[in-house]
Amino acid sequence: MTGGPYKRALAYLYDLQKYGIKFGLSSTSNLLKHLQDPHKRLRVIHVAGTNGKGSTAAMLSAILTQAGYLAGLYTSPHLVRFNERFRINEREVLDEEILEVFRRVKAVVDEREPPTFFEMTTAMALSLFAERRVDWAVLEVGMGGRLDATNVVQPRVTVINNVFLDHQEFLGVTLTRIAREKAGIIKEGVPLITAVSQPAALAVIKARCLETRAPCFRIGREIKVRSLGEGRFTYRGLKWSLDNLQIPLAGRHQSVNAATALGALEVLEGQGELRMVPEQIHQGLAKTRWSGRLELLSRRPRILLDGAHNFAGMVALCRALQEEYAYRKLIVVLGIMADKDLRGMLLRLAPLADHIILTKPKYERAAEPESLQEVAGSFAGRTELIRPVQEALERATGLAAAEDLVLVTGSLYFIGEVKEVHEQQNKSETST
Repeated sequence: MTGGPYKRALAYLYDLQKYGIKFGLSSTSNLLKHLQDPHKRLRVIHVAGTNGKGSTAAMLSAILTQAGYLAGLYTSPHLVRFNERFRINEREVLDEEILEVFRRVKAVVDEREPPTFFEMTTAMALSLFAERRVDWAVLEVGMGGRLDATNVVQPRVTVINNVFLDHQEFLGVTLTRIAREKAGIIKEGVPLITAVSQPAALAVIKARCLETRAPCFRIGREIKVRSLGEGRFTYRGLKWSLDNLQIPLAGRHQSVNAATALGALEVLEGQGELRMVPEQIHQGLAKTRWSGRLELLSRRPRILLDGAHNFAGMVALCRALQEEYAYRKLIVVLGIMADKDLRGMLLRLAPLADHIILTKPKYERAAEPESLQEVAGSFAGRTELIRPVQEALERATGLAAAEDLVLVTGSLYFIGEVKEVHEQQNKSETST
């Protein structure tokens, strides 16, 4: 049992959040140098994008595991447990392993120049994967790409799912600037798979590929995907031709995310880096799990969770609600960060909702419910403010009839808090 030492390690890590977000690779590189550069011993698939990069990374990990490879997966943020950030062959890493790698990395930290939370966890992931000698390390970019801590690696293939406006205070206010940051993960001669379609963003990515002589394979051009509905799709790649693929993740956009994952694997197979058969691909996709994205939390009443944390995510969510879900009334519980496009997101969501409950997650950047109500007032129907998240959830479920749908959406931090509340309620009911 790790007990107290593990809790103290987490407390140390969370305390690093006071240093905020710091762009640059020097701190992570220095940590890794003192650990004998574990990242240089890894075969890496590097995944960036505004939305969908976590889903794509999860699909890559699941398929690689099904194909018999030892696959490490590093993602962020976690929803409930810190362990969610580190998976090996689809299993969350145990507390004991996290504590061990934490101690190893902390021992080389220069407290005069402490790392950020993300720099520290990235160093932990790379050290852990090297220690476990994974065959493949799948790394999700935290934010942007060019100056993200994960960009210390030299990958075998890169993925940029898409480019939308988000984190503009850090990445830039235009698609072109944001695309430039994401294109920073493209390395000399390393193939790129991308689903980016906007001309301005695509021009930046293509220019970077030309500059680095990196082969570029585009969804919709060299790689084609056709959604068949109900999570099924066909894939036509460079050589692979796969029919009736099935993914358990809801939303039509997931077939595009899956195509980027398959494109990356197909390119690696073409380079002789790996081998797999269609059955392994089918089975890996079918076993993919990724929490908090169109996740059905409960059936009675129906509670749907979705971390639609930016405008593009909200557009995808609203499309899914209209095309893939049947309900009499839609009851929304919304908690979101203040730095998002609140008006744009509410303008999309509010017309679909019969009742909106505005709440506030326990996170410093969370928007005040009063601010949300002021923004929503002109085009929303019935809204009410309930600050405690548990009370907001109880109010929503109390309003819902059997044929209604409760939608909990907004920040991923909010989704994590709701999942934690739900787990605690279930434990309490089980023990009584």
